[in-house]
Amino acid sequence: MSSYRLSSGGLIDRSKTIAFSFDGKGLTGHPGDTLASALLANGIQLVGRSFKYHRPRGILTAGAAEPNALVTTGMGGRTEANSRATMIELHDGLIARSQNRWPSLAFDFGAVNGLLSPFLSAGFYYKTFMWPAAFWEKVYEPLIRKAAGLGKASYEADPDSYEKCWAHCDLLVIGAGPAGLAAALTAGRAGARVLLADEGFALGGSLLLEDGSTLDSILNELAGLPNVQCLARTTVIGWYDDNVFGAVERVQKHVAMPNPRQPIERLWRIIAKQAILATGAEERPIVFGGNDIPGVMMAGAMRSYLNRQAIAPGKRTVVFTTNNSGYRTAADLEAAGVEVFAIVDTRADGEQWNGNARVLPGACIIDAIGTKQVRGVSIASGSVTKKIDADALAMSGGWSPIIHLACHRGAKPIWSERHAAFLAPERQDGLLIAGSAAALASTNSCLGDGALKAAEALKAIGFGKVEPAFASTEETSAAAAPLWHVKGGEGKAFIDYQNDVHLKDLGLAVREGYGDVELAKRYTTNGMATDQGKLSNINAIGLLAEARRVSPAEVGTTTFRPFYTPVSFGALTGTSRAKHFQPVRKSPLHEWAKKNGAVFVETGLWYRSSWFPRDGEKTWRESVDREVLNVRKNAGICDVSTLGKIEIFGKDAATFLDRVYCNGFAKLPVGKARYGIMLREDGMIYDDGTTSRLSEDHFFMTTTTALAAGVLTHLEFCAQTLWPELDVYFASSTDQWAQMAVAGPRSRVILSEIVDEDISDTAFPFMSARSVSLFGGTLTGRLFRISFSGELAYELGVPAAYGEFVADAIMQAGQKHEISAYGTEALGVMRIEKGHVTHAEINGTVTPADLGFARMISTTKPDFIGKAMLRREGLQVADRPRLVGVKPVNPATSFRTGAHILAEGAAATLENDQGYVTSSAFSPSLGHTIGLALVKRGPERIGETVIVWNGLRSEFTEAVLCNPVFIDPENEKLHA
Repeated sequence: MSSYRLSSGGLIDRSKTIAFSFDGKGLTGHPGDTLASALLANGIQLVGRSFKYHRPRGILTAGAAEPNALVTTGMGGRTEANSRATMIELHDGLIARSQNRWPSLAFDFGAVNGLLSPFLSAGFYYKTFMWPAAFWEKVYEPLIRKAAGLGKASYEADPDSYEKCWAHCDLLVIGAGPAGLAAALTAGRAGARVLLADEGFALGGSLLLEDGSTLDSILNELAGLPNVQCLARTTVIGWYDDNVFGAVERVQKHVAMPNPRQPIERLWRIIAKQAILATGAEERPIVFGGNDIPGVMMAGAMRSYLNRQAIAPGKRTVVFTTNNSGYRTAADLEAAGVEVFAIVDTRADGEQWNGNARVLPGACIIDAIGTKQVRGVSIASGSVTKKIDADALAMSGGWSPIIHLACHRGAKPIWSERHAAFLAPERQDGLLIAGSAAALASTNSCLGDGALKAAEALKAIGFGKVEPAFASTEETSAAAAPLWHVKGGEGKAFIDYQNDVHLKDLGLAVREGYGDVELAKRYTTNGMATDQGKLSNINAIGLLAEARRVSPAEVGTTTFRPFYTPVSFGALTGTSRAKHFQPVRKSPLHEWAKKNGAVFVETGLWYRSSWFPRDGEKTWRESVDREVLNVRKNAGICDVSTLGKIEIFGKDAATFLDRVYCNGFAKLPVGKARYGIMLREDGMIYDDGTTSRLSEDHFFMTTTTALAAGVLTHLEFCAQTLWPELDVYFASSTDQWAQMAVAGPRSRVILSEIVDEDISDTAFPFMSARSVSLFGGTLTGRLFRISFSGELAYELGVPAAYGEFVADAIMQAGQKHEISAYGTEALGVMRIEKGHVTHAEINGTVTPADLGFARMISTTKPDFIGKAMLRREGLQVADRPRLVGVKPVNPATSFRTGAHILAEGAAATLENDQGYVTSSAFSPSLGHTIGLALVKRGPERIGETVIVWNGLRSEFTEAVLCNPVFIDPENEKLHA
């Protein structure tokens, strides 16, 4: 056993014992442990296997950048793969298992890949799996898919809940180390609304490794400030436009049995007037032979485990450093009674040292010796190489500021020769960088800088002069001397630990023309592991710069993108799962339809009434047929509230509509509605609907249900980007109006009983639209004389809260006229009988002319969206599929939507395809199936006999092409 628990010290609660298991072995730890520290306390160094070579790997870090110690936790639906042991807070009953090994962690058959490493260099996949081509699908792909990944997800449902929430604050402080705490305290004292977020379960950062008096004082004061909210276990994962930040809080990841009334994780969307990035810095590994052997650890991580969890890394430790932080680790180890045999300092003039360990200036470790545990190291000093025994090795190659969030909006990091690191971009509005994230090293300088940055941030949002909680202190710590790799070692020198990218891989990438940082990433897979290069990228950049003989500034970094750390699908999904997978939208007339016996169907997010069965009706078709015939004979009422509704205002509203519609709207009289067709830029129809002019500068547009949001977005884009000079603005009113269609020969007489105005054909002709008084002036609504059924029809809109009452009143008034409710199925049948198109025909590939609307294209308007592209040759050819009706020759036969049209006598192949049926239904009015179809030269072929072929069901129906208007082609009913 190498690592072990010291008998005293640390921040753990030794009075309580926590039982957990790793790979089936029962172990114990204490509150305050992470899984990683508890494993080390139990002498377990080997925790995982690397992805490519299955090399033994140990715990390398103490934080979010851990590339090696990935485990699977939990059982059943709570199984979580690829969890970082360094971030898992130990709790009773925790079950953890190692990954990417078979049959066991100690003996992994996949380690044979290490023997094949000469053949598995960078670009291996690209070079090997090209030939023979037939092997790809049968051999290569199955093998690659089987080998891919590390942990395995569960197929069982996750029993826990997740949630999303919003937060607004004056100042968001990201990171609760010295700089972050000082910033929060300064802003909190000034009365600002402060949100402090840190990914650790204990606030304090590096202060947790120091004397606790300063930390306790700050935390106690923050706890007493009601305007300060502290979020531990919360990782800020992204910075977005308008100073919106995403964060994930691990609410119950640290408990044995989650409270079912609370989420397991919470996704925060934080809107901050100002933010301070105080995320600290990440220690860099050193690239030398055997730097991946278990027992090799970052010096800062070793110091963290020592001071926080009282973990000794081994019996005999060697420190390998390029900077002063290695000496701090050595000093703390010695103070705890752990032997430090030597401090190997690459600098000729290192820090002054008064400890027991010998200092070897100007020396390097060229190899760590061992397989599943460090057994010794090879030290080169000048021309002399010496091997010594050791069971733990701490390394520190300098520190890289953690600036990922500062680059999430496209800004690029800046290389600093002085700090041998990439620093945050120049000042960006809304975000200040403080402490070690700004390349400061000492605790006092970080405290002062955090306080100063908070005062600066508050001044920017009008708080005036704010007194910093800590005085500024000049930084005195020297930066690390850059060391990208150590030459002369015999073992593999790794850069990306998880993906087994080593020194020779990057050299090969440069020689083969992949020296660009983005190309090298993909060619070698460096930086593509779960840590996304947090440890490896800076060394890779330095090595690329060295190989190309340029500065790291010229090489640059790969693109920083959200998320900063992995985010579970559960957190992203929140409550949108199972029956809450998407929100349910209910029409204002939903309860009216429900009490009238409606059967509902999901239409996008809406629940729409599909049909209204009555006693004795055994099938849906019986109900639909009855509803259709009753509307044709008497009257019916249908809920059409789900249609998109957009209010359009402004003195240039008419001009704007003229540009977004292909037909004219500028001269539409007040009180009239018009059917409009909206095109895409390529000339294809995007959406259709009616738009009514309610006053000179107020229009009311309806859209298809599914495209309500899309059309509004399109209008906003046009107004803001294409024609910002126009005075026009929009408001969605879909949910504000209950809208019902009243159709049929008796619809006018029924509506006359509740509408106060004269709605005769003379006073309120077809396509009229205006506000009307209802129930003797009790209510005001909007009445539209439009029809999609082919019958005399109206649409009445009333404020949503009155929808059910008005629908009930219409049903009562129409009782003596045999009115009945009808649903979307009957509406669909009637619209096909009338030849009306919907998005079944508007499929993204049709122009107005294809649907018989060529006359609607304005020839007088100077321009409209899609006009130029309508003139393309391909849109003018004679054999384009165009709208036509189709009906069976034998009324007893039928066909289905989607079936293909074949010329009579043609073989049933797609090469002979003439078009397809876009919509079909049984027409109770005609007594047979009817359909609409897009057929090559359709209108010219009316009267031609064709074959309707359904290849999926092997159905062949003899049919005839006909006029798409099956009912009332002269429109006499519409104008009744």
